[in-house]
Amino acid sequence: MPVKYKLLISLLVVLAAAGTYYFQSQAGETVTPWVALGLGAFMIFAMWVFPEERKKNTSNSSTANS
Repeated sequence: MPVKYKLLISLLVVLAAAGTYYFQSQAGETVTPWVALGLGAFMIFAMWVFPEERKKNTSNSSTANS
């Protein structure tokens, strides 16, 4: 995935996690806001650290079967 898309997705996740934290805090929740922040941080971390799965080139194997 290109870096500009990762940055955009990261920004959207930060906004969603921060918004969830704010609204859950205003509702009087104590644990849920922290879970939202932790989940958002984990999702951003995982997107940047773990590589995407790439499809293998199957053009050689398909010609061998023909």
